[in-house]
Amino acid sequence: MYSSRKEKIIAVIPAYKEEGKIGLVAARIKKEAERWIDEILVVDDGSKDNTAKEAEGCGATVLRHTKNMGAGAAIRTGIDYALKNKYDIVVVMGGDNQDNPGEIKRVVYPIVHDHFDFVQGSRYMAGGERVNIPLFRWITTGIYSLIFKIILRFPVSDGTNGFRAFRLDIFRNKNINLWQDWLNHYELEPYLFYKAIEYNFKVTEAPVTKSYPVDNVGYTKMIPFLDWWSILKPLFFLKLKIRK
Repeated sequence: MYSSRKEKIIAVIPAYKEEGKIGLVAARIKKEAERWIDEILVVDDGSKDNTAKEAEGCGATVLRHTKNMGAGAAIRTGIDYALKNKYDIVVVMGGDNQDNPGEIKRVVYPIVHDHFDFVQGSRYMAGGERVNIPLFRWITTGIYSLIFKIILRFPVSDGTNGFRAFRLDIFRNKNINLWQDWLNHYELEPYLFYKAIEYNFKVTEAPVTKSYPVDNVGYTKMIPFLDWWSILKPLFFLKLKIRK
């Protein structure tokens, strides 16, 4: 554990069919963020390839879903593990090697030293980077962040970035209920971000890098329109009080 902090910190990595990438992620965290991460947890969301074996081989703890349940369900499984094992802070990042483990400090430091509760990574704010970002992704993430900003009146620059950190204490607020079936897919992450702001937790953004494949092939598992609705839905459902 890093000597200047008392908090226990776990990296939670949801992964689905990330053979060839998840091992790189785990190895990079161990090498580039050893001071900030006490345990690497990979939640294998029903992969049929060697995702779990590869992650274990690189020193990660692995939990496996017997079938594919969705990114939200995988993150929830990681949060449950963190709560059970008395961690203080969770860092969530992708298993596809698009996030930079060397930047974990950027999302953790404001929590450990500046008393923030929730830090959202941003590829668009000053200091953030977008490497080989597809034009479609640039446009859609920008539109989403604008909608998020209008609905919550919070100056978010990157509402869809999956690289973030938060204190587990926020779940003492029973109005934040991740354990709902409608949050199993891409809904959980915007739901959590929305709720952290709604209930006046101390929230900020931190600059991070997102690197996409050079050929723009395989950069996302999202299904156009269907999965974009999944990340938009929580904003409207919560604002209109259709869900809670």
